[in-house]
Amino acid sequence: MPIYKDTYIPTDEELTVPEVNLTTAHLRAAAYHLGKSCDHESKEFMLCRDEEKDPRKCIEEGKVLTSCAMKFFKKVKALCRDEFEQYAHCVDYSSSSFTLKWCRKTQAVYDQCIFDKLGQERPPLGYFSKPRVHTTKRPKPVEPKQEFPDTPEIGRAHV
Repeated sequence: MPIYKDTYIPTDEELTVPEVNLTTAHLRAAAYHLGKSCDHESKEFMLCRDEEKDPRKCIEEGKVLTSCAMKFFKKVKALCRDEFEQYAHCVDYSSSSFTLKWCRKTQAVYDQCIFDKLGQERPPLGYFSKPRVHTTKRPKPVEPKQEFPDTPEIGRAHV
């Protein structure tokens, strides 16, 4: 996207939000439950990004999504911290690519804690790749009608 002198650039205050300050292993370990917990917010943000074609118009949706992630991790910290830390530690140290398959035992303990304390089951394999309809209250943006200049009459053959 080219930037011109009249292009609106958000201020630092508009862009500043509390960040989810976790390692890759922690994010990878929480990915399935986080994705399910913040599914609506994530889809809302991605729909905005796709429809608007301008990330500046989706700052609020991004803030809502980040807030959802923060709330999820605060709940996990309060209710399932030990189980989550054991699982993330296993993910971190069992392989260099953060593969989950070596950590099924600690995953089962973490999943059971999330189910018992948050009432959320681990989504089945393929859950996030299935097509699902997302309903939104945000109006669909109106695409500007493309205008073409009139073409000159030069070189037209008369029939």
